[in-house]
Amino acid sequence: MTALRQRKGSKGKEPPLGAEFHSQQPNCCTDHHHHLHPEKILHGDWSWGAIIWTSVGWSVSVGLGLLCCIYVATLHENDLWFSNIKEVEREISFRTECGLYYSYYKQMLQAPSVQEGLSDLIHDNLTESRRTINLLQRMNIYQEVFLSVLYRLLPIQSYLEPVYFYIYTVFSLQAVYVIALYLTAWLLSGSWLAGALTGVWYILNRVDTTRVEFTISLRENWSLPFLALQVTAITCYLRPHLTALQQKVLVWLMYVTTFCFCLTWQFNQFILLVQALIIYTLDCVDLLTTTQVTTLYLVQVSSLLSVWLLQFCNSMILGSLVLSFIVAALFIRHCQSGLKTGGLLVRLGKLLLHTTMVLLLSFTINYLAKKALQLRSDEHIFKFIKLKFALGPTRDFDASLYLCEEAFGFLPLDTLERLAGTLLLYPYILTLLLLSGMFAVAALHNLSSAEEKKGSGEGEMEAFRPDVAYNLLHTLFYGLLAFSTMRMKYIWTGHMCAVAAYGACGTELWSLVFHYLSLEFYDPDTVELMTWISTKTPKRAVFAGSMQLLAGIKLCTGRVLTNHPHYEDKDLRERTRQVYQVYARRSPEEVHDILRAVGADYVVLENSICYERRHRRGCRLRDLLDLANGHIMDGPGENDPDLVPASHPRFCEAINSDAPSYSALFTRTFQNKTFHVYRMNRNNY
Repeated sequence: MTALRQRKGSKGKEPPLGAEFHSQQPNCCTDHHHHLHPEKILHGDWSWGAIIWTSVGWSVSVGLGLLCCIYVATLHENDLWFSNIKEVEREISFRTECGLYYSYYKQMLQAPSVQEGLSDLIHDNLTESRRTINLLQRMNIYQEVFLSVLYRLLPIQSYLEPVYFYIYTVFSLQAVYVIALYLTAWLLSGSWLAGALTGVWYILNRVDTTRVEFTISLRENWSLPFLALQVTAITCYLRPHLTALQQKVLVWLMYVTTFCFCLTWQFNQFILLVQALIIYTLDCVDLLTTTQVTTLYLVQVSSLLSVWLLQFCNSMILGSLVLSFIVAALFIRHCQSGLKTGGLLVRLGKLLLHTTMVLLLSFTINYLAKKALQLRSDEHIFKFIKLKFALGPTRDFDASLYLCEEAFGFLPLDTLERLAGTLLLYPYILTLLLLSGMFAVAALHNLSSAEEKKGSGEGEMEAFRPDVAYNLLHTLFYGLLAFSTMRMKYIWTGHMCAVAAYGACGTELWSLVFHYLSLEFYDPDTVELMTWISTKTPKRAVFAGSMQLLAGIKLCTGRVLTNHPHYEDKDLRERTRQVYQVYARRSPEEVHDILRAVGADYVVLENSICYERRHRRGCRLRDLLDLANGHIMDGPGENDPDLVPASHPRFCEAINSDAPSYSALFTRTFQNKTFHVYRMNRNNY
């Protein structure tokens, strides 16, 4: 009911697309302190405000991480009554492959020494009959080895059983996961409140963001926290104005987190392939510099090769499609030096040719590598993809076995219903649409440039923040992966929380939207009213009016209110109905008595309420008051037979006449085309 409006403002010279992403100061959800980034202090801001506010942000992240950790641990205990069951019952709670992985942790602890335990894993003849296999090469169980060694070294055996050390470690990684998502949202939005919202959404959507409490040993529960940390490191690496030292530190962080992710999950090559495609896409539309692209590719390659060495030269890694793709992408990029020149149509043509060449070379390298290595271990994955998407007839047993499992089917629609129920889906979709539109505009803008990009990070490079672009494509690509295979949704849903929180609390996003939609906030009448109240009325003056407007008066001027929008109090509701009699057909004396009774010094009348046309007849505020007072409503239409004509004109209209009966009780002190303010005269009548 308040007169806040938005109008189109005048257009001046437009800044480069996305320039606001680097220049905005306050956050729309917060005060001026909240835009501090977690790396702000590293940039030299050692003010007490920066230190305190950043410390609060980090503390909240740790608190939310611990809350999630304790929550899933409690769920696990309550579901299984884990602390009160026998050891054998605890072990059989590790179902399917979870039990297999845990058995190697148990085997390492039972070995006479670490060396003998490692030897037994390298020359294992107990897992597969009549075969001796190297488990460290075949399986991703280094985490079990690491935990068993750590348990032996730490002085905790007397009061913490091995099984608890194992499960508590996995639950603790959930805290790491939440903190990583929190930091990503903080980096994107500039407000740790976005990180807090991310953590809350992650916990509220536990059913769809994690299944750790009942599948503790699954490789994804070990690896996804490291993937989230890697995304945080990439987001920070792609931010502008980093020093050389900060870049080096972040490159090492990206390597370590990527390495840990790859070491702990057998599906690492397929996840990194999607990430490599994201990097390739950003490179094609000039949103990353040459240095950034090369660095990100080399981080992936070096991490995979490090895992290859630790897994005793596992041939599956060398034969992975992601390695073939990166080699092809870097080689073709080096050969096509004139790729990023020409107009839009020329660039699009070159881009199509370039992509075709990269894909052909990728599959060629991959085919030759698998032939040379005689690699057939992962062919069931490609048969599964072929069967799933009906790319050709197949009756392959292994592919069908996968496809018949619910986890490898398409994402059920009830997942979206649950995400909508926690109010996560709606801001996520809106943010996705807005960012996708701006990404498309920025990409077309960059592709239309005839000047060759030198990879300086200037000009068109600032058209769309690279860290935002990366996270946008991350959620899009992994979202598609989640819809195609339900088991992969846990990669998407966690990051989804961070993207939605960025959309809700990222001032840069909304500033950019408003700028390019030519929407600028413009409400001079309300500004004039607030300024007048602040400068021309006593600080303890009491104001009466509509609930919505009075809330703004409290915020902007600090004056005392007769009523407000918090409508859950019965006495307040009755007081509000009485104050609203200024829009009813009541005598000036009655209105004056009502306002004096609630202690009002001033009353603000709004034309938008007095002459309201927005609602239909019967729903306008003046109609509701007429009905409550037993009076016939305004305008043509039916009236209930018990309603009678009012004996007085409508107060908000009649007071404008300045008739003596009104001017004796009310003095007009302010007016513009939207508001009229009257001071209560204290004389008797």
